[in-house]
Amino acid sequence: MNIFVAIDVEVWYLSGMHIHTIPNRNSRPAILLRESCREGSEVKKKTLANLSHWKPERIEALRRALRGDFDGVVGDVEPVNGAIFGTLFALKWVADWLGISRALGKGRWALLSLFLVLARVAHQGSRLSAVRWAQDHAVEDVLGVGRFDEDDLYEALDWLAEHQESLEEKLYQAYVARCGATPVLVLYDVTSSYFEGEHNELAEFGHDRDGKRGKKQVVIGLLTAADGEPLAVRAFRGNTADTTTVGETIEVLSQRFGIEEVVFVGDRGMVKAKGKKLLGTKDFRYITALTDPQIRKLLKEKVLEPELFDTVVHEVEHGNKRLVLRRNEEVRRKEAHRREDKLTKLRSKIEERNAFVERSKRAKPEAGLRKMTEWVKRHKLSSFVSVRLEGARIDYEIDESARDEAALLDGCYVLDTDVAKERSWRRGMSTHATGTCRTWRGIFGS
Repeated sequence: MNIFVAIDVEVWYLSGMHIHTIPNRNSRPAILLRESCREGSEVKKKTLANLSHWKPERIEALRRALRGDFDGVVGDVEPVNGAIFGTLFALKWVADWLGISRALGKGRWALLSLFLVLARVAHQGSRLSAVRWAQDHAVEDVLGVGRFDEDDLYEALDWLAEHQESLEEKLYQAYVARCGATPVLVLYDVTSSYFEGEHNELAEFGHDRDGKRGKKQVVIGLLTAADGEPLAVRAFRGNTADTTTVGETIEVLSQRFGIEEVVFVGDRGMVKAKGKKLLGTKDFRYITALTDPQIRKLLKEKVLEPELFDTVVHEVEHGNKRLVLRRNEEVRRKEAHRREDKLTKLRSKIEERNAFVERSKRAKPEAGLRKMTEWVKRHKLSSFVSVRLEGARIDYEIDESARDEAALLDGCYVLDTDVAKERSWRRGMSTHATGTCRTWRGIFGS
């Protein structure tokens, strides 16, 4: 940077450039970069740039350069690394293109919120570490936001929470404008995040997804378009059931976004009877999957036949619903291999326990039987494996017919949907064909 300044100094100086300060009675003085030129006997001044927003030291550096203080020292100037510019500049360009910058606005909290988004992509650290990260990046030059600390960033989060609904609506409108149509298919799922601490209005003990026993958590629901574009996000109490979150998401689609027709895609534990009923009241349709017990019930009722599960997709009409069936051979082989590994480990554990009982006179065979029974249950082998005591030794037995029954649905999937084969709005799905196909491939494994 210093080299470029020194090279251009002579040109600026000879052309009559100078910095002019114009006092303002009730505000900061205006600082202008001007060029003097003579027209006949009259000297005129042309304003080239307004430097009022520059830092004083930067203005003084330019003034010295224009005065010629750095002339003849080009070869002696050591290159100096300035703040990193490219990372934030590139990310801000993406944020501008997605409509995030416009939705947030230009206020201080809006700009700090934008910084949080960009820093999360590039840095993925805490608020405190984001402040440290910002010291190496050209945050003020790219975003136009002044100095800040971690407390400012937490206040920006409060501002985001207060304006969340209006921001989501702006982002949704920007998405519709880019795509040229409202979504005809949306994806919804939930996750949870464990909470370090005790005081949080949403933190509760619930279904543990993070493997953090004894930690409270918060449930998070994410709604996206078919191509994965986030549309809305909600935080729920940590003990909220997945199915309970669907109702609020449906209201977001119908009331906030004004969507009149859409296909709602949720996993097998998400869209159940209550959710299907709510979707029906809004003239929405759904695509979900059936659980293992639900599939077995339909097999028992002869609605489905085991032969229909194949590498080729089959479809069965059941009332006003369509059931789409397929078997994934890779998953079937994986499940069979996993089951054999469990049985091998069970045999090893039983042999170790029996050897221990033979060596130790104080060992209690009943305690070993209890542990083996708990292990079999925990690893979901109890439907076809039974363990018992034969004297002081533990023995086990495998019911082969029950084992075959347990393996019957390995790799089998059933999609449940009330989307009709022919429907007038179905032509609109071509707009999101790529995202839709990706969704089906993820479910069927092809």
